[in-house]
Amino acid sequence: MKTKYFMVLVLLFGIVGLASAQITGTVLDDDGAPLPGASVVVKGTTTGSTTDFDGNFSISAEVGDTLVVSYIGFETMETIAEAGEMSIQLASGVALSEVIIVGSRAPNRTAIESAVPVDVIDMKELNSVGPQVNLNQILNYVAPSFTSNTQTISDGTDHIDPASLRGLGPDQVLVLINGKRRHNSSLINVNGTFGRGSVGTDLNAIPAVAIQRIEVLRDGAAAQYGSDAIAGVINIVLNRTVNELNTSVTTGANFTKNANDQTGGVDGESTNVAASYGVPLGDNGGFLNLSGDFDVRQDYSRMKEWEGTVFNQYNVVERVADADGYDITNLLDDDVTDVIQYANQAGINLNGATTKEDLQPILATDATEAELAARGQQRSDYNMRVGQSALRGGRFFANFSLPLDDNGTEVYSFAGLSSRTGNSAGFYRLPNQSRTYTPAYINGFLPEINSNIKDQSLSVGIKGKIGDWDVDLSNTYGRNAFLYTIGNTYNASLQRASPTIFDAGGFSFAQNTANLDVTQYFDDVMAGLNVAFGAEYRTEKYDIEAGEEPSYAQYTANGQRITLASQQASQDFFGNGRPGGSQVFPGFAPSNELSRGRSSVAGYLDLEADFSEKFLVSFATRFENYSDFGSTINFKLSTRYKITDNLNLRGAANTGFRAPSLHQINFNSTSTIFDNEGNPQEVGTFANDSRAANLLGIPNLKEETSKSVSLGLTAKIPDANLTITVDGYYVEIEDRVVYTGQFEGPGTGTELDNLLRQANATAASFFANAINTESRGLDVVVTHNANLGTNWRLKSDLAGTFSRTNQIGDINASQVLTNAGLVETYFPEDSRVYLEEAVPRAKVNLSNSLTSDKLVVFLRNVYFGEVTEASTIIANQQVFDPRIVTDLSVGYKFTDALTLTVGANNLFDIYPERAFDQYGNRSDGRFDWSRRAQQFGIGGRYLFARLNLTLK
Repeated sequence: MKTKYFMVLVLLFGIVGLASAQITGTVLDDDGAPLPGASVVVKGTTTGSTTDFDGNFSISAEVGDTLVVSYIGFETMETIAEAGEMSIQLASGVALSEVIIVGSRAPNRTAIESAVPVDVIDMKELNSVGPQVNLNQILNYVAPSFTSNTQTISDGTDHIDPASLRGLGPDQVLVLINGKRRHNSSLINVNGTFGRGSVGTDLNAIPAVAIQRIEVLRDGAAAQYGSDAIAGVINIVLNRTVNELNTSVTTGANFTKNANDQTGGVDGESTNVAASYGVPLGDNGGFLNLSGDFDVRQDYSRMKEWEGTVFNQYNVVERVADADGYDITNLLDDDVTDVIQYANQAGINLNGATTKEDLQPILATDATEAELAARGQQRSDYNMRVGQSALRGGRFFANFSLPLDDNGTEVYSFAGLSSRTGNSAGFYRLPNQSRTYTPAYINGFLPEINSNIKDQSLSVGIKGKIGDWDVDLSNTYGRNAFLYTIGNTYNASLQRASPTIFDAGGFSFAQNTANLDVTQYFDDVMAGLNVAFGAEYRTEKYDIEAGEEPSYAQYTANGQRITLASQQASQDFFGNGRPGGSQVFPGFAPSNELSRGRSSVAGYLDLEADFSEKFLVSFATRFENYSDFGSTINFKLSTRYKITDNLNLRGAANTGFRAPSLHQINFNSTSTIFDNEGNPQEVGTFANDSRAANLLGIPNLKEETSKSVSLGLTAKIPDANLTITVDGYYVEIEDRVVYTGQFEGPGTGTELDNLLRQANATAASFFANAINTESRGLDVVVTHNANLGTNWRLKSDLAGTFSRTNQIGDINASQVLTNAGLVETYFPEDSRVYLEEAVPRAKVNLSNSLTSDKLVVFLRNVYFGEVTEASTIIANQQVFDPRIVTDLSVGYKFTDALTLTVGANNLFDIYPERAFDQYGNRSDGRFDWSRRAQQFGIGGRYLFARLNLTLK
């Protein structure tokens, strides 16, 4: 069969024979140490080799050929092939001409010569000079097509930052580690942030110190890698260094005019301690590299002062009674003698009222200003924590490889562990609100969400040769768990019996992926042909774990759990029912608890042919079958034409898909979501196979499908040391999954009303294939290198992305929703803004790195384009102007081992444009900057110092 297959290829493409000799040598770094894994390619061909552990290489070439030698972190070098043993020494630096793993399965394919756009990001340099230490923020500032920001007042999303590529959703970019699929987070974003309704990958579970480089494929690749790769692929390549200990300590804080609730000073302190060390194994380039870090991040707040009401006259009565030693719980019963007594004592004019019904409107009137003075308080005492959550965590990664013979047989593995705890706060529960049980919290309370996030992963594989075929067999497992503990809070319906700390349950997601990949490069077919095929079997499991009963239940005044529509919740003095569950985040109930799984099987074929030294064509197809929704087949065709040695034209067209996540299919809960005016709503999220979904005609989820095209130009100007890439793209997605608006029952005792009541909710939301979208944009990358004298080198990178995403066509609503006039609830206006305008559509990054033997000066300016407030009310959609953020750092190398770097992120203390009163989004002073539209966060100037110690 193999022979027949090869003969077909010969007939199709022809054979060009090439006589060659073996050129051997060693590649060294600028200190004379060998560089394992360096790329050596014969210029103008696809003939290449990679150095072994000792830096040695052997390549089929003729004496006099030009060899192109490259390695991540070093300048690419061209040299003439010589007879005898060659010694090639590379100078430190970073270039685009690096052999890439993602986007092409052909060996020795570089980023500049690929048929699709790939950014190669060297982490060694960024870990040394960049202000950021977590992976999301590093990419946000270095890769223009990538967007991620710390969120605020958004429940679990405060602890895991959603990220996107090319303005598409967090779940439309696939993350790989060493070319293997990474599992998703267990968290699904359902609160008011960009990416609402999506599930992303927790990149912050990966320590930056463990990464050698990151490859960002900015093109659809579902036909190559499967589900999720609609926007592109991020491949994280782990460290392989040995006999070298790298350690760093980074500490910093926000030194900003708006620190500490806009009073100025210092806040948001953070410290990161990181280390990486590797040892060689065997004599053929084996290694074991261990990397990890530990960090602590303090919270900060940017809310100046609460401007709304705090107290009513009933709170005045409570204060006077409490000061008299009276049990203010007794004020709540129907005997109002005590209420009248203390109201008179407080000097409140009751106008002769003697019944509870008569007292209620009188005692409901505002008494904020006088009561603040009486209690010796300020409005700022009722501030929320609007800013950054506190985090504390550690991450550990191992990367292992052991060659078993001289023929390329290798056992490999990598694994990761991550554990972190977080603390964020919700909306302040004020004394004059029914959800505040004042006998327990007479001044109200600020409820807190405490997260416990654990992440584990393990990949094991073996690769080698069977005949002339390279075979790679691997299995990759990953699991992410997110548990909630809700503190400083209350179940108001339980009244005196409520605890203040609740186990609210949580969720987990596990994924296991087995891969078989087979490749062969035929260097004698045309100018080179790479054939790759393989199979994948993947299982996934999603679990929701219930919390303790008081975290989710609602109770009567007698302390009985409400299970029937006829039961009535306990009430405040004014007759308002008190909500159940733990305030800020009601726990998961046994009715929410579930364990769901699915499996998928896939096969792919990937051909990449150099018809000549100028013309490259790549074709890939992939079939995938899911146990829960069926099959899909996708295609990709890409090409690159070398107009000259330094000018390439490239383009691609592909179809793609994204399977709805198990989270989107199965997640169900009740959560507190605040509307545009800051009023709390208990919103139940119902699964698509629920009775509530059936009543509204909402169908089961199906896969998203996509079509995309891209066209680009890459150019090198050797005399100017300049590299330029320009790529345009268009992506159309059908049946995109969104999180719907909030459907309310008619309040007439209908079945939907009863279902909402059983869920302790006032409204219902769902996940649905509601819309079709189109995205189009332009990515530009310009890289320049210059030697300034004998000791100074300047590297400059200008990169920009200009994108736009729009809903197209009609909303995919059922006839039931259309007849009921609920189409705009199915896909509301704020969801459109989150999709189209809540993150910058233009982002430009200019980085400059000036280095000498002792000094490194790093200067970066990032332009963040305008964003729009996500509001259901069009008149409230404020557009926030663009901003430029400047980073500056200076590093001094005291010795070969010790380097000190000091610098700033946001040197000039730039903030996004403030929310203006006329748009009605400030929520009585809670949000002076938008929490729904993010450009670069609201931390302000961050100053840092970093000490690096490298021992070789």
